[in-house]
Amino acid sequence: MTEMTVDPARLVFVGGLHRSGTTPLATAIAGHPEVSGLHDTGVKEDEVQHLQSRDPKAKLYGGAGRCALDPRSHLTEASSLATEQSAQQLVGEWSRYWDLDRRLLLEKSPPNLLMGRFLQALFPGAALVIVVRHPVVVALSTHKWRRLASRSVNKHTTHHQLVGHWMAAHDTFLQDLPHLTRTNVVRYEALVANPVAALEPVADLLGLASPVPTDTLLASRSDRYARQWEAMKTGSPFQRWVRRSIERDHGDQIRRWGYDTDDLSAVAPDSVPA
Repeated sequence: MTEMTVDPARLVFVGGLHRSGTTPLATAIAGHPEVSGLHDTGVKEDEVQHLQSRDPKAKLYGGAGRCALDPRSHLTEASSLATEQSAQQLVGEWSRYWDLDRRLLLEKSPPNLLMGRFLQALFPGAALVIVVRHPVVVALSTHKWRRLASRSVNKHTTHHQLVGHWMAAHDTFLQDLPHLTRTNVVRYEALVANPVAALEPVADLLGLASPVPTDTLLASRSDRYARQWEAMKTGSPFQRWVRRSIERDHGDQIRRWGYDTDDLSAVAPDSVPA
Protein backbone atom coordinates (compact mmCIF):
# COMPACT_ATOMS: atom_id res chain seq x y z
CA MET A 1 0.00 0.00 0.00
CA THR A 2 1.28 3.48 -0.88
CA GLU A 3 1.50 5.75 2.14
CA MET A 4 -0.15 9.15 1.89
CA THR A 5 2.55 11.79 1.61
CA VAL A 6 0.28 14.60 0.37
CA ASP A 7 -0.95 17.19 2.85
CA PRO A 8 -4.75 16.81 2.74
CA ALA A 9 -5.15 20.60 2.88
CA ARG A 10 -3.73 20.66 -0.66
CA LEU A 11 -6.72 18.72 -2.01
CA VAL A 12 -9.64 20.32 -3.85
CA PHE A 13 -12.74 18.24 -4.57
CA VAL A 14 -15.24 19.36 -7.22
CA GLY A 15 -18.69 17.79 -7.31
CA GLY A 16 -22.22 18.27 -8.55
CA LEU A 17 -24.94 16.19 -10.09
CA HIS A 18 -24.21 14.70 -13.51
CA ARG A 19 -24.76 17.28 -16.30
CA SER A 20 -24.48 20.15 -13.80
CA GLY A 21 -21.20 21.58 -15.06
CA THR A 22 -18.56 19.80 -13.00
CA THR A 23 -16.29 19.42 -16.02
CA PRO A 24 -16.17 23.10 -17.10
CA LEU A 25 -15.84 24.20 -13.47
CA ALA A 26 -13.01 21.77 -12.74
CA THR A 27 -11.30 22.60 -16.04
CA ALA A 28 -11.34 26.30 -15.18
CA ILE A 29 -9.92 25.77 -11.69
CA ALA A 30 -7.30 23.31 -12.93
CA GLY A 31 -6.23 25.92 -15.49
CA HIS A 32 -4.77 28.02 -12.69
CA PRO A 33 -0.97 27.74 -12.39
CA GLU A 34 -1.20 26.80 -8.71
CA VAL A 35 -3.58 23.87 -9.37
CA SER A 36 -3.09 20.45 -10.91
CA GLY A 37 -6.05 18.44 -12.13
CA LEU A 38 -5.86 14.76 -12.87
CA HIS A 39 -4.61 14.22 -16.41
CA ASP A 40 -3.79 11.38 -18.81
CA THR A 41 -5.75 8.89 -16.74
CA GLY A 42 -7.18 7.04 -19.72
CA VAL A 43 -10.68 7.05 -18.20
CA LYS A 44 -13.78 9.06 -19.01
CA GLU A 45 -13.33 12.79 -18.30
CA ASP A 46 -10.39 11.96 -16.00
CA GLU A 47 -12.83 11.17 -13.18
CA VAL A 48 -11.30 9.17 -10.35
CA GLN A 49 -14.56 7.33 -9.69
CA HIS A 50 -13.43 5.29 -12.71
CA LEU A 51 -9.93 4.78 -11.26
CA GLN A 52 -10.16 4.13 -7.55
CA SER A 53 -10.56 0.68 -6.08
CA ARG A 54 -12.28 1.49 -2.76
CA ASP A 55 -15.25 3.80 -3.40
CA PRO A 56 -18.08 2.43 -5.58
CA LYS A 57 -18.91 4.11 -8.88
CA ALA A 58 -22.18 6.00 -9.25
CA LYS A 59 -23.36 3.51 -11.87
CA LEU A 60 -23.53 0.79 -9.21
CA TYR A 61 -26.37 2.78 -7.63
CA GLY A 62 -28.23 3.35 -10.89
CA GLY A 63 -25.97 5.90 -12.55
CA ALA A 64 -26.84 9.43 -13.60
CA GLY A 65 -30.40 10.32 -12.68
CA ARG A 66 -30.78 7.54 -10.12
CA CYS A 67 -27.75 7.20 -7.89
CA ALA A 68 -28.91 9.65 -5.19
CA LEU A 69 -32.04 7.59 -4.58
CA ASP A 70 -29.90 4.74 -3.22
CA PRO A 71 -28.92 5.46 0.42
CA ARG A 72 -25.61 3.68 -0.14
CA SER A 73 -24.44 6.52 -2.41
CA HIS A 74 -24.45 8.95 0.53
CA LEU A 75 -21.15 8.54 2.37
CA THR A 76 -20.33 10.32 5.63
CA GLU A 77 -17.74 10.13 8.37
CA ALA A 78 -19.70 7.13 9.71
CA SER A 79 -18.86 5.01 6.66
CA SER A 80 -16.74 1.93 7.26
CA LEU A 81 -14.52 3.23 4.44
CA ALA A 82 -13.68 6.45 6.34
CA THR A 83 -10.28 5.19 7.49
CA GLU A 84 -6.67 6.32 7.24
CA GLN A 85 -6.02 3.25 5.11
CA SER A 86 -8.65 4.41 2.60
CA ALA A 87 -7.13 7.89 2.47
CA GLN A 88 -3.65 6.52 1.87
CA GLN A 89 -4.83 4.14 -0.81
CA LEU A 90 -6.86 6.77 -2.67
CA VAL A 91 -4.06 9.33 -2.74
CA GLY A 92 -1.67 6.62 -3.83
CA GLU A 93 -3.96 5.81 -6.76
CA TRP A 94 -4.45 9.48 -7.69
CA SER A 95 -0.93 10.82 -7.25
CA ARG A 96 0.48 9.40 -10.46
CA TYR A 97 -1.98 11.57 -12.42
CA TRP A 98 -1.21 14.87 -10.65
CA ASP A 99 1.62 17.33 -11.09
CA LEU A 100 2.78 17.14 -7.49
CA ASP A 101 4.88 20.28 -7.92
CA ARG A 102 1.65 22.34 -7.95
CA ARG A 103 0.43 23.70 -4.61
CA LEU A 104 -3.15 22.38 -4.98
CA LEU A 105 -4.35 19.04 -6.32
CA LEU A 106 -7.86 18.81 -7.79
CA GLU A 107 -10.13 15.81 -8.10
CA LYS A 108 -13.51 15.98 -9.86
CA SER A 109 -16.34 13.46 -9.75
CA PRO A 110 -20.10 14.10 -9.69
CA PRO A 111 -20.63 11.76 -6.67
CA ASN A 112 -18.64 14.19 -4.51
CA LEU A 113 -21.97 16.01 -4.10
CA LEU A 114 -23.06 13.14 -1.85
CA MET A 115 -19.67 12.45 -0.26
CA GLY A 116 -18.55 15.77 1.22
CA ARG A 117 -18.60 14.61 4.83
CA PHE A 118 -16.80 11.41 3.89
CA LEU A 119 -14.08 13.28 1.99
CA GLN A 120 -13.73 15.75 4.85
CA ALA A 121 -13.21 12.87 7.28
CA LEU A 122 -10.60 11.27 5.04
CA PHE A 123 -8.82 14.51 4.18
CA PRO A 124 -9.14 17.14 6.96
CA GLY A 125 -8.66 20.64 5.62
CA ALA A 126 -9.47 19.75 2.01
CA ALA A 127 -11.71 22.12 0.01
CA LEU A 128 -15.04 21.14 -1.57
CA VAL A 129 -16.52 23.10 -4.48
CA ILE A 130 -20.04 22.13 -5.56
CA VAL A 131 -21.76 23.31 -8.74
CA VAL A 132 -25.57 23.55 -8.90
CA ARG A 133 -27.54 23.85 -12.15
CA HIS A 134 -31.25 24.33 -12.89
CA PRO A 135 -33.05 21.00 -12.24
CA VAL A 136 -35.04 21.22 -15.48
CA VAL A 137 -31.89 21.72 -17.56
CA VAL A 138 -30.17 18.85 -15.75
CA ALA A 139 -33.21 16.64 -16.33
CA LEU A 140 -33.46 17.45 -20.04
CA SER A 141 -29.73 16.98 -20.54
CA THR A 142 -29.55 13.75 -18.54
CA HIS A 143 -32.57 12.30 -20.34
CA LYS A 144 -30.87 12.85 -23.70
CA TRP A 145 -27.48 11.69 -22.43
CA ARG A 146 -28.77 8.45 -20.90
CA ARG A 147 -30.55 7.50 -24.12
CA LEU A 148 -27.41 8.12 -26.16
CA ALA A 149 -24.79 6.71 -23.79
CA SER A 150 -26.34 4.11 -21.51
CA ARG A 151 -26.50 0.47 -22.45
CA SER A 152 -26.41 -1.35 -19.11
CA VAL A 153 -29.19 0.53 -17.27
CA ASN A 154 -32.80 1.37 -18.02
CA LYS A 155 -32.86 4.12 -20.64
CA HIS A 156 -36.40 5.22 -19.91
CA THR A 157 -36.01 7.38 -16.81
CA THR A 158 -38.59 10.11 -17.29
CA HIS A 159 -38.06 13.85 -17.12
CA HIS A 160 -40.31 13.95 -14.06
CA GLN A 161 -38.23 11.27 -12.31
CA LEU A 162 -35.01 13.09 -13.17
CA VAL A 163 -36.23 16.34 -11.59
CA GLY A 164 -37.25 14.33 -8.52
CA HIS A 165 -33.79 12.79 -8.42
CA TRP A 166 -32.25 16.28 -8.56
CA MET A 167 -34.31 17.26 -5.54
CA ALA A 168 -33.31 14.15 -3.60
CA ALA A 169 -29.61 14.66 -4.32
CA HIS A 170 -29.59 18.32 -3.38
CA ASP A 171 -31.70 17.78 -0.27
CA THR A 172 -29.04 15.30 0.86
CA PHE A 173 -26.35 17.88 0.18
CA LEU A 174 -28.27 20.49 2.18
CA GLN A 175 -28.44 18.11 5.13
CA ASP A 176 -24.66 17.67 4.91
CA LEU A 177 -23.84 21.35 4.44
CA PRO A 178 -23.87 22.38 8.14
CA HIS A 179 -21.27 19.66 8.78
CA LEU A 180 -18.91 20.84 6.04
CA THR A 181 -16.04 23.29 6.26
CA ARG A 182 -14.07 24.92 3.43
CA THR A 183 -17.01 24.55 1.06
CA ASN A 184 -18.22 26.80 -1.76
CA VAL A 185 -21.40 26.45 -3.84
CA VAL A 186 -21.25 27.78 -7.41
CA ARG A 187 -24.33 28.38 -9.52
CA TYR A 188 -23.74 27.13 -13.06
CA GLU A 189 -25.89 29.95 -14.41
CA ALA A 190 -23.75 32.55 -12.62
CA LEU A 191 -20.60 30.73 -13.67
CA VAL A 192 -21.32 31.14 -17.38
CA ALA A 193 -23.02 34.55 -17.14
CA ASN A 194 -20.33 36.27 -15.07
CA PRO A 195 -17.48 33.81 -14.55
CA VAL A 196 -15.07 36.31 -13.02
CA ALA A 197 -17.51 37.16 -10.23
CA ALA A 198 -18.65 33.54 -9.75
CA LEU A 199 -15.11 32.25 -9.40
CA GLU A 200 -13.81 34.98 -7.10
CA PRO A 201 -15.11 33.20 -3.94
CA VAL A 202 -13.51 29.97 -5.19
CA ALA A 203 -10.15 31.71 -5.58
CA ASP A 204 -10.54 33.14 -2.06
CA LEU A 205 -11.42 29.72 -0.63
CA LEU A 206 -8.34 28.18 -2.21
CA GLY A 207 -6.05 31.08 -1.38
CA LEU A 208 -5.05 31.61 -5.00
CA ALA A 209 -2.71 34.50 -5.72
CA SER A 210 -4.51 35.37 -8.98
CA PRO A 211 -8.01 34.87 -10.43
CA VAL A 212 -9.21 31.54 -11.82
CA PRO A 213 -8.96 31.68 -15.64
CA THR A 214 -12.30 31.86 -17.41
CA ASP A 215 -11.37 31.45 -21.09
CA THR A 216 -12.64 27.84 -21.28
CA LEU A 217 -16.19 28.67 -20.09
CA LEU A 218 -19.01 28.95 -22.63
CA ALA A 219 -22.28 30.74 -21.95
CA SER A 220 -24.53 28.98 -24.48
CA ARG A 221 -24.59 25.36 -23.33
CA SER A 222 -28.06 25.61 -21.77
CA ASP A 223 -29.69 27.36 -24.73
CA ARG A 224 -30.86 24.17 -26.44
CA TYR A 225 -32.59 23.01 -23.26
CA ALA A 226 -34.28 26.37 -22.75
CA ARG A 227 -35.65 26.09 -26.30
CA GLN A 228 -36.74 22.50 -25.68
CA TRP A 229 -38.52 23.44 -22.46
CA GLU A 230 -40.26 26.38 -24.14
CA ALA A 231 -41.39 24.15 -27.01
CA MET A 232 -42.91 21.69 -24.53
CA LYS A 233 -45.36 24.40 -23.44
CA THR A 234 -47.16 24.25 -26.81
CA GLY A 235 -45.90 20.92 -28.18
CA SER A 236 -47.63 17.57 -28.39
CA PRO A 237 -50.20 16.65 -25.74
CA PHE A 238 -47.63 14.38 -24.12
CA GLN A 239 -44.97 17.13 -24.03
CA ARG A 240 -47.44 19.57 -22.52
CA TRP A 241 -48.42 17.00 -19.90
CA VAL A 242 -44.76 16.33 -18.99
CA ARG A 243 -44.07 20.03 -18.48
CA ARG A 244 -47.26 20.60 -16.49
CA SER A 245 -46.56 17.60 -14.24
CA ILE A 246 -43.07 18.89 -13.41
CA GLU A 247 -44.40 22.38 -12.69
CA ARG A 248 -47.22 20.94 -10.56
CA ASP A 249 -45.18 18.45 -8.51
CA HIS A 250 -41.80 20.18 -8.30
CA GLY A 251 -42.50 23.86 -8.96
CA ASP A 252 -42.40 24.88 -5.29
CA GLN A 253 -39.12 23.05 -4.71
CA ILE A 254 -37.61 24.54 -7.87
CA ARG A 255 -38.52 28.04 -6.68
CA ARG A 256 -37.17 27.24 -3.21
CA TRP A 257 -33.80 26.76 -4.87
CA GLY A 258 -34.14 30.18 -6.50
CA TYR A 259 -34.96 28.88 -9.97
CA ASP A 260 -37.85 29.73 -12.30
CA THR A 261 -39.94 27.28 -14.31
CA ASP A 262 -40.41 29.77 -17.15
CA ASP A 263 -36.98 31.42 -17.44
CA LEU A 264 -34.34 28.71 -17.04
CA SER A 265 -31.52 31.27 -16.88
CA ALA A 266 -33.01 33.26 -13.99
CA VAL A 267 -31.58 32.73 -10.51
CA ALA A 268 -32.70 34.56 -7.38
CA PRO A 269 -29.78 36.00 -5.36
CA ASP A 270 -28.70 34.23 -2.18
CA SER A 271 -31.13 31.43 -2.93
CA VAL A 272 -29.51 28.25 -1.61
CA PRO A 273 -32.18 27.05 0.85
CA ALA A 274 -31.38 27.19 4.55
